[in-house]
Amino acid sequence: MELTIDTASDMASVAICEEGAIVAEFTWRCPRNHLSELLPAVQYVMQRAGVDKGDLGAIFVCIGPGSYTGLRVGVSTAKGLAFVLRLPLVGVGRLETDAYQHADYPGPICPIHRAGRGELAWAVYASGASGWREVMPPRLSLPDDLLATGRRRLKNALFCGEISEELAERLREALGRQAAIAEAAAMSVRRAGFIAELAWRRLAAGQTDDASSLKLIYLREAVVTPPRGGRK
Repeated sequence: MELTIDTASDMASVAICEEGAIVAEFTWRCPRNHLSELLPAVQYVMQRAGVDKGDLGAIFVCIGPGSYTGLRVGVSTAKGLAFVLRLPLVGVGRLETDAYQHADYPGPICPIHRAGRGELAWAVYASGASGWREVMPPRLSLPDDLLATGRRRLKNALFCGEISEELAERLREALGRQAAIAEAAAMSVRRAGFIAELAWRRLAAGQTDDASSLKLIYLREAVVTPPRGGRK
């Protein structure tokens, strides 16, 4: 059995899987409450699956990009469990997870997340004869830069993830019939499940992460603001 944790956004998700197949999954809205809500959610999903910590064989976790606080809570919890229970750990990126649900698409897949300040987080993946692969690593840019790249390199791509109506219209204007835009509904309830599928493939291939050195995918430096009235 494997425990999967995703706290990269306001939609948190945990799951118990067996060889990457869902046994029990729980997804809930968790705006800035990951610290207090994650462990009760893990206990709840384990109870639903009828397992305890001794039944776990691996820990899977989303490593971002996403909410700084949420990611730190989820990844720290995953690292702690992997260390204490002496279990293998596998980290999976949030953008890759969004793309992976469309792995059967016969062309490049471009997942997009809103990143604040008018910017977008995005990457490109594809599935072919050589298997699932990253074509362009996660990056941060303004919509105009994404559109310019789309005209040059993303012909016949599928765009998925957090795509507003305005961005969808701009993609259609820039790429015409070459712009395929996926519905986003599935990711609101299946994120942990898709992470588990990806992570299990890596675990089975012997590709694990070191709990002491697993790095988060941060596309922007954190800005730390001191509390009001506090010492500078």
